[in-house]
Amino acid sequence: MHPRFLKTFLAVVRTRNVTRAADELHLAQSSVSDQIQALEADLGAQLFVRTRQGLDLTPAGDALKVYAEDILALSDEARAAVASASALDGGTLTLGALETIGAARLPQWLSSFQQQQPEIAVHLKIAGSGELQQGVADGAIDAAFCFDKGPIDERLAKRVISSEPLVLIGPANGTEKAAAADIAASAPSRFIATERGCVYRHLFDKALSEAGVAPVIASEVGSIAAIGRLVAAGAGSALVPRLAVSDLLDRGEVVERAWPSIATAARLILIWRRRRVQPPALKLFLAAADQWVTIVRSDGDHPRHAAPSPS
Repeated sequence: MHPRFLKTFLAVVRTRNVTRAADELHLAQSSVSDQIQALEADLGAQLFVRTRQGLDLTPAGDALKVYAEDILALSDEARAAVASASALDGGTLTLGALETIGAARLPQWLSSFQQQQPEIAVHLKIAGSGELQQGVADGAIDAAFCFDKGPIDERLAKRVISSEPLVLIGPANGTEKAAAADIAASAPSRFIATERGCVYRHLFDKALSEAGVAPVIASEVGSIAAIGRLVAAGAGSALVPRLAVSDLLDRGEVVERAWPSIATAARLILIWRRRRVQPPALKLFLAAADQWVTIVRSDGDHPRHAAPSPS
C-alpha cells in the first residue's frame, strides 16, 4: 500500500467523489481512479460503492480508513523525527481557523509568531468547525482554532486559549431599538441565526429554551460578518461573538440587548493531532501559543494561564 494511494483513498472518502478528490489533490481524474483501482487490486477488495449521494465506503473500505489515517500519520511523524534530528530550520505550517477568529484574533497572534520565527512559512485556511477538525485529524492542517463543542476525535489534543464573550445585538434604529429587560419580553422579535451545528447556534437555542421562548428565525446565515450587517440594517436580532461586532457596537450601528442565560461565552480552543514527535514548526507554534492562553475559570474568578502540551 503506497502512502500516495492511501492519501488519494482518504481524499475520495472525504469528498465522496473522484472529480472533487482530483481537484483537491491537483491530479487528473483518471489518476485518482487508477490509484483507487490499484489499491483495490493490491488488497483484493472493493473499497467504494456508488450511490445517488456519491461514493460510499464498503465494509472493507471502512476497515481500511482508520489504518490509512494511522499509516499516513506515522509517516508524518517519521519525517518530523528525521527533520528534528537533522536540526533542519524553517518549514511550513498550515493553520486553520473559523472566519471570526481568523479576522479578529489571528492577525496579532500570527504576526507575533512570525516575528519570532521568520523562517517558518505559514498558510491559513478559513473553514467551519467540522472541516477544521477533520483537516487536523487527516493531517491536512497542522493546528486549528475553533470553538469548543465538547468531545473531539480521540486522535486530537486541544487547549483552551480564551473565553470569548457572546452578545445579543439588535439594530440601533426601528422597532427593535429598546433593550428588553429579558429576552422573553421580546418573543415576537425576529432573529438571524447561524446554521445548525454552529456553536453560536447551540448557545442561542439553549438560552432561548431556558427562557421559554420560541424564536422566529428570520434567516440562517453562515457568515458572522454578514449577520452583523443584517442586524444593523434592521433585519432582526442575533447572538454573536462580541469580537466580531465590536466595530458596529462602537459606531452605534447595533446595540447590545439583555441576555438571560449564564452561557454568555464560548471557549476558543486550539486543536492539533497527537504524535510521538511533533513537526519542528508545529512544536514551535504550540510553544508560542502559551503567550496567548487566558483561561477563565467556571466560577468567574481571576483568569489563569496555561501552556499547551506538545503531545
